[in-house]
Amino acid sequence: MGQSSGKSVAVVGSGLGGLAAACTLAARGHDVTIIEKNPWLGGKAAVLEANGHRFDMGPTILTIPSVLRRIFGEAGLVLEERMDLVRLDPQWRCFFEDGGVLDLAQDTEAMSSNLDAFSPGSSQGYRNFLALSKRLDAISQRFFFWKPIGNVFDMFEWKNILNPAMLLDVIAMRPASTVAGTVRKHVPDHRVAQMLDHFTQYVGSSPYASPAVLCGIAHMQTGEGVWYPMGGTGAVPKALARLASELGAKVMTGVEVTAINQHPTGAVSGVTLSTGESLPFDVVVSNSDSVRTHRELLKPGKASRKFENRRSYEPACSGVVLYLGLDKRYEHIAHHDFVFSRDAEEEFDAIYHKGEPAPDPTCYLCAPAITEPGVAPPGGESLYVLVHTPYLRPHHDWKQMFPKYREVILSKLERTAGMKDIRGRIRMERALTPQDIHDRYRVLNGAIYGLASHGRLNGAFKPSNRSPDVPGLYLCGGAAHPGPGMPMVLMSGWIAGDTVDTDLRGSKPRVAAPATA
Repeated sequence: MGQSSGKSVAVVGSGLGGLAAACTLAARGHDVTIIEKNPWLGGKAAVLEANGHRFDMGPTILTIPSVLRRIFGEAGLVLEERMDLVRLDPQWRCFFEDGGVLDLAQDTEAMSSNLDAFSPGSSQGYRNFLALSKRLDAISQRFFFWKPIGNVFDMFEWKNILNPAMLLDVIAMRPASTVAGTVRKHVPDHRVAQMLDHFTQYVGSSPYASPAVLCGIAHMQTGEGVWYPMGGTGAVPKALARLASELGAKVMTGVEVTAINQHPTGAVSGVTLSTGESLPFDVVVSNSDSVRTHRELLKPGKASRKFENRRSYEPACSGVVLYLGLDKRYEHIAHHDFVFSRDAEEEFDAIYHKGEPAPDPTCYLCAPAITEPGVAPPGGESLYVLVHTPYLRPHHDWKQMFPKYREVILSKLERTAGMKDIRGRIRMERALTPQDIHDRYRVLNGAIYGLASHGRLNGAFKPSNRSPDVPGLYLCGGAAHPGPGMPMVLMSGWIAGDTVDTDLRGSKPRVAAPATA
């Protein structure tokens, strides 16, 4: 543990970002208190257990384990000594409306062979796309990750902007292009393009509106792989919570922060709890949604107005999640699967422009019994089904909408995923709707992924981890830099912790990227 700073830090919310921030800060010697309104730690990375079935309720795909490796490294620990990670390959299995099936393999040669068999002529375009993705990932590592970023001006040392190498990087980011446009320049087959589009779904955004730089996500995944933590992704917050406790962080559950208190100067002075008690803190790290933090936890005033006026942030998409306890494991279903819509443009137009559930949606499936049989009774499956939907609109009434949409989802699985008898195999069932997600997790309008990454120039940018308006306030989670997705949220917590430590001690930030092995 680092030398004590004598400074106290409140971490509001124990999602993956909040836990990562708490571990980083406690490892560096700060007095950390985690305050969580729910009775469990981990936020959306919660676990559901019922009738012998276990489900990860939120994120299910672990990529870029080097981020977790770095957080445990803050305490001098090796990740693999704390968690049992299993590499998954194929990373996804894809089912298409025309009956086609395509496995996404990590190895480029194996994937090229898959593509040659599935869509002759697509393999070279895929190779070229991965080469671009690798370049974009490298640019992100140099300029975007591991430091607090709020806009393009935070990314570069502008005195070097005329440096030829930097100019080439800026050009390579394709600032005038979208993900969908870039994908289709390389891979004309609409099914393969649809598969590559869905890297953008990690950030809950439309590939037709997201900047091309997000194509770098493909290399992040193929470079480090897709992993399953034994015990499910719920094992991640469990391991982080244990680490935070070992490092001396205090934990308060079942109590909500209702206000972030400020000195007359505007700087943070502490928090007020739902019990009415006020606690003093030198710093507050909010793992609550950044927009709702400013609207609901800060006093109305100049700082809140500045945040709202700086940029109009759009919520990312929401979703319907089915947790289906089946008495049968479908052998043709991989651990991770996408059951694709009949028409990508129709689907994304409905969700992101019309604000209505897609008439024929893409379904993401997680069927973990193939990797960890203990998630279900013998021979059974704990099937997680996620369908992206619009964030909540005023006219949405999901109590009325859900029964009909459940039928749309099950019909899709019967028709496209070869699960013709699924209705008769369901032995237990639970669900979350966008309204449930909004109420349960204090996210903006039920948005699972925080803020959308839309806009060719500004889409990649989220609110900075260091508030420019409220001294002593820091942000982490899916609605803060670098954005949503399990590794990015964990990284946001590390960035927030590193930035707090830098500011309190007046030291240099530790921005070097971690080792990937």
